[in-house]
This record gives sequence, structure tokens and C-alpha cells, in this order.
Amino acid sequence: MSDDISCMDMANAIRFLSMDAIQKAKSGHPGMPMGMADVAAVLWTQHLKFDAAKPDWADRDRFVLSAGHGSMLLYSLLYLSGFEEATIEEIRNFRQLHSKMAGHPEYGHLAGVEVTTGPLGSGLATAVGMALAERMLNARYGDDLVDHYTWVIAGDGCLMEGVSHEAIDLAGHLGLNRLIVLWDDNEITIDGKTSVATSMNQIERFDAAGWNTIEVDGHDHDQIDAALAAAKESDRPTFIACKTIIGYGAPNKQGSEATHGAPLGEDEIAAAREKLNWPHAPFEVPEEILNAWRAYGARGREAREAWEARLEVSPKKDDFLRDLSGKVLPETLKALDGFRRQLAEEKPKLATRQASQKTLEVLVANQPNLVGGSADLTHSNLTVVKGMKSIVPGDFSGAYIHYGVREFGMGTAMNGIALHGGFMNYGGTFLIFSDYMRGAIRLAALQGLPVTYVFTHDSIGLGEDGPTHQPVETIPSLRAMPNLNVFRPADAMETAEAWACAMQSEKTPSALCLSRQGLPALREDAGENMVAKGAYVLREAEGGRDVTLLATGSEVSMAIEAADMLAEKGIRAAVVSMPCWELFEQQDDAYRASVLGDAPRVAVEAAIGMGWEKWIGDNGRFIGMKSFGASAPAGQLYEFFGITAEAVAQAAEELVKGA
Repeated sequence: MSDDISCMDMANAIRFLSMDAIQKAKSGHPGMPMGMADVAAVLWTQHLKFDAAKPDWADRDRFVLSAGHGSMLLYSLLYLSGFEEATIEEIRNFRQLHSKMAGHPEYGHLAGVEVTTGPLGSGLATAVGMALAERMLNARYGDDLVDHYTWVIAGDGCLMEGVSHEAIDLAGHLGLNRLIVLWDDNEITIDGKTSVATSMNQIERFDAAGWNTIEVDGHDHDQIDAALAAAKESDRPTFIACKTIIGYGAPNKQGSEATHGAPLGEDEIAAAREKLNWPHAPFEVPEEILNAWRAYGARGREAREAWEARLEVSPKKDDFLRDLSGKVLPETLKALDGFRRQLAEEKPKLATRQASQKTLEVLVANQPNLVGGSADLTHSNLTVVKGMKSIVPGDFSGAYIHYGVREFGMGTAMNGIALHGGFMNYGGTFLIFSDYMRGAIRLAALQGLPVTYVFTHDSIGLGEDGPTHQPVETIPSLRAMPNLNVFRPADAMETAEAWACAMQSEKTPSALCLSRQGLPALREDAGENMVAKGAYVLREAEGGRDVTLLATGSEVSMAIEAADMLAEKGIRAAVVSMPCWELFEQQDDAYRASVLGDAPRVAVEAAIGMGWEKWIGDNGRFIGMKSFGASAPAGQLYEFFGITAEAVAQAAEELVKGA
């Protein structure tokens, strides 16, 4: 800091911008920005590597505000540092419709916001993925191109959330020493003192997980500076416990839950101005303080330009930029087309999880930046292929991540890898356990991250493992989520086509719901990617339709069998495969009408019927689950629950005769 401008001046600029914006908005969380202003000021002025003029510089440090409710801390930092989009007008418009400064930070709305946070713990867990991506990219391109840190500010709530355990365990195991977490240790939650709900010794907890741990006074700038410097030299991830006072500077409310989630009020803000010697009008930052902040915001320019010069002469430049683009390569899609032609010729009977693995063999061989993993179900999900090297502590040159039994942690890490850039990534588990990671899936959809979920064992067809593992309600619940493409392919061809859709998606995550049991080949053509249309006529009825049979996944072959039964009775049935409702909804009206037709409709799916009414109409019939499943061989379960070709044919016949 200069002799004229103290770190306290710099920190107080954060405090008062936060207080004023929250007061004007009549809502928000002032306590955390006020309490962590000192820590943030030291970090952003002395340690964080960034250039405010180039927010997307690939080798910048990443800053994650896991305690996202304290968003005005981040917005103040962005404005003060000189990020172009972070204007004082936006700060005045905090929490208002169409403001770039939403109540919680939202990725894609404002340059400088690295990740959407708000659900506590998720930011910390996402940062693990970012730090992992940094080490993986470094292993491929070296220190000259990839050499940065991931910094996290986390609160008590972040550390109480279960996903924090998954995240810190994985980070400690892998030795992600470029990850540094700053804990806002203020001992306050909404309900009052943290002691009402927890007695956890967080230092010992992180020690046990293999982290480097440091304790500091969160209002002592020299202690903070020394701790941050030490953290950057550690061979392990670092956890810094910053003892702070929530709402620091508010003379009557600091240190209490009263400062957490509500404006301080005009009188308290006036008192804070007097206490902290800040005699400036609301939203006013003295020129000398703002100029000092802007100078720190520009200090990374030299490092950024030096990096750009290194990139320009690097023999790895083209590969590096290719990986950062996040685009599927033309040669990958060409190889995938060749694989589809092979499937059309061979017509293999495969479980779609097996078909997925065979598709991955093609993808991994042709897409160098494709990485994947599984939550300890690798050989059930079939998410690894020959030649994929595992990522292990000390060696990040591989492409396969063993996430352990940590579904939520896997989902958040996948988001972090996607946000960091440099990789396309997928992760696998049983479909039923997608519920464990639903918060991460939702954040992927909200942020527009094109991650791919390999969800196997997709129905009662998994058999004897029983109702705890049979996801009867899961697919409908995933379909309810905006901006998530849910695929349930019917055979190997549709599986390959679903993967092609996922690889080409740029702003939407994909969930591949795959069977445990073998399914017959249904397609003999490898021309147009029909899954990309969402639904299509697999078999048309000759001479016009009497009824249309709609199905997904393992029940499409059942629908074909039912159509054959109906034909024997003189009833003309068309069969429509509907592997992805979301993509079908994007087709034009004429195409959708041509697929659905005007005849009565029967749908069959080994799941509950929620959502099917949109496609079958008020007079349609649905054959599927109405309860949880049971433990028995798959064939017996389909019979027991009445999901059979005979049941489909009977429902169709009744509809036709009743029409």
C-alpha cells in the first residue's frame, strides 16, 4: 500500500459500497462483506493475479465467493479494481431486475464472476474442480502457459454443508496445492451463534483431510498478507481460518446475526461512517482511494502481456487454444459417423451403458481434451476405456478421475472443470444417485455448462438390486429442470447419437440415462442423427395410422413388439422413439405434428408417467410405473408391474375401438 492510502482505506471502500447498495436495494447481506473486507483487500491488492482489462485471461487466478450471499463484496471488488462491466450504476442497481449484479453472483451475467454461488458449499466444491483443471492443464502445457491459483472465501455455512466434506477430502487426497480457502470465521449464523448447531474444530478437520492450515486475525493486514504468501508456497491445499467480526464497523450491530441478512438501516450506517472515519456520501469513493484500487486492478497487465508473448511463440499454442475453445473437433464427429455406420451394419445387441463405453472409445481416441470419471462405479457405469490413464496425487497428466463415493462432489468438480476451461468432461454414477448430486446438476443447467452425465441402471430393468436402486421417478424429475437435455436412448445407434448431441452442446448439460440390460438394435440407417431431433418415427404404419405408440429407451423395442401384435389384428400402429423430449420441443410445429400424428396415442416407459400427458393428450394411455419397484429379475419385474408388449397392445386396441 502507498503511504497515503492505507489498507484500511481500501477495505472501507468495500464496506461502504456494500452497506450503501444493500440499503438502497432494501435487501441483502452486509455482514460478510464488512467482516471480510480486510482479507479481500489484502488478497486482491497483494496476491491475486488478474488484469481487470482482460477478465478472461486464461492464466488468471480464479476467485470464488462460496459464501455467495455476500455478493456485494465481489461486486465492490470488481468495481474498485476497474472491471469495465462493474459500474457504479450497476452497484446502485444491485438486486434489481436485469441488473448484472444479482442477489447472488451469477456466472455469465458480469465479467469477473467466475461461478454462480449461493447454495452454500457449492462454490468451495466447484473450486476443487477449478484447481484440478489447473493442475491437469499444467501437466499438459507446463508452467509457461498454466500457473495460477484458485482462491475461495467460504463461510461457516459452507463448511457445515455435506458437500464440503466431499470436496476437501478429494482436494486433500489429490494434493491440490494451488487451492487456497479463506474461512470467514465469525461464529455467526442466521440462528445466532454457530455453537447452537456445531462444535466442529475446522482446523483439525482440514488437517485430517491432508490440508495445510493457518490461523490469522482477519482484521490484521500483516497477518493476512503473511498467511497468503505462505499458502502459495505450500505443497498441499491451504485452509486459512480468518477470525473476523461480522458486520465489522457497525457500532451497534457488529458481531451479531442482525448484520447477516438485512440492511443495517440509515442510522447504523451513519454511525458506521463516523466510527470508521468515512465522511463520504453514499456510493462515493474518494478519488485517491479509487485510483489506488484501479492501479492494483491494472498491475497484472505486465504479467498478462508476458504470458501472451510466451503463448505466441509456444509450439503448443494451437493445441492450447484448441483445448480452451471447448469445441468438439471435426475429426471426432467424423470418427463418430464412422462408428454409427459400423453399428448400422453389425446391429449389435448391447446394454446402452455398453454402447456408451464403445462410443467413448471413439471419442477419447479423437478428442484430446476429453476427460471423465465416476463416483466409484467405473466398471458398472463403463466410463473408462482402454488407454485412459488415471489422475493420481502428484501426476495430473491422465484423463480419468476417480471421484470416490462422492456424487455431489463429483458434480460440483465437473462444473469447476467446465468453468475453468481447457477440457470437455463427463462423470458417471447410477441414475438413482443423481439425486445426491442434483444441486450440482441444477447449477450446471443454470450456468449453461455443457457437462455430460453418464447415468446407468436407468429403470426396474436393473433387477435384483431392488427399489432403492430403481429410479422410477428420477427421469421425470430431471426433465422438469430447465436447460438440461435428458437422453434415454433405445439402442446402440441412439446412444452414439446422444453422445454426438452432448459433445456438440455448448450451453446445456446432457444426462444420458442408460440401461443395464441388453437391448436389440432397432436402426439400420446411419444417415441423419435422429436423436438430435428429440423424437422421430421409427416405424410408420402402412396405409395411415390407427394409433401411435410412443416410447423411450428399453421400452422402444417393446413398442415395436406391440405394433406387430396389433398388426395381426388389423390395427395399424406407428412407433415413435422419443429419446430427448427437450430437443423434440425445439423442433418446429410441422415436424412435431408429423411425428405425433392425429391418431390416438399410447406411451410406454418404465418410469412414472409425469409429463407424458403433454404428448399423449387427455385421451391417451400410459403404460409404466405407479409405485416404487421391487427386487427380482428384470423380466419378472416388467411382468409384475404390467409393462409389457401385451399391455401396450391392449391399451392401443381399447383406444382404437373406443375412438
